[in-house]
Amino acid sequence: MNLDRRTLISGAASLAAASVLGPNRAHAALTGFRPRGQGRVDHSAFDTLLKAHVRPDAQRYNRVDYRGVKVDLAALKVYVASLEAMNPVLLSRNEAHAYWINLYNAKTLEIVADAFPVKSIKAINLGGSFLFGSGPWKARLMTVNGESLSLDDVEHGIVRALFKDGMSHYGLNCASYSCPNLATRAFTGANVDALLRENGIDYVNHPRGVAVSNGRIAASRIYSWYAADFGGKGRLKGHWSSLADPQKAAEIAPATISGYAYDWSINAL
Repeated sequence: MNLDRRTLISGAASLAAASVLGPNRAHAALTGFRPRGQGRVDHSAFDTLLKAHVRPDAQRYNRVDYRGVKVDLAALKVYVASLEAMNPVLLSRNEAHAYWINLYNAKTLEIVADAFPVKSIKAINLGGSFLFGSGPWKARLMTVNGESLSLDDVEHGIVRALFKDGMSHYGLNCASYSCPNLATRAFTGANVDALLRENGIDYVNHPRGVAVSNGRIAASRIYSWYAADFGGKGRLKGHWSSLADPQKAAEIAPATISGYAYDWSINAL
């Protein structure tokens, strides 16, 4: 039974126990959204919101002022609605890549701000899943080109399936401590590759992404869930080294991977 990374399942009808499973590798690609145009999108409204409410710390970890976002929730919803009203098929590849990342992040930001204060996004139940408290990812909350979409559809059926770029993981933010940063500015067709790399560098060089101690590596579970997107587990060290600063790259080279972890605590100030 293939399930996505956030789905909870019961072991038996008589048991209440549940566990987090790996990602759904078989999620159908939504090929009807494949970009084949040269259109562009103005993301300046989202850029303004991000610059106002996303705060990097000294370690370049970005926390979000959800109370501030809540004040600006109407503006955020207008931006999300403007994206839903567009036809992303008419965009260029890079513009479409930025469009879908921004739509995912903006909708996630809206969902969390609307429910805030919460300790974890997994506590926000909006339906679509068969167990209470399993998060908002399966609820169909967006409509693009007449098709109802969930956050999972955007992440797995569109971003991962159509763009096939492991760096996309550094753009999608799930409002949790262990997730790569919510960027301080909006993705655009012009900056998408550079900003994904910037986020990747910040993530790998932060201990929640890759921590090295006594010759052993404890990495984010993203690299276990989505190892194939990074070329397989045998290539993870090479991927990390390509983003790590010189000192960390030197620590990674001789070290062995000891395990993976993930903290779903909210990424709030």
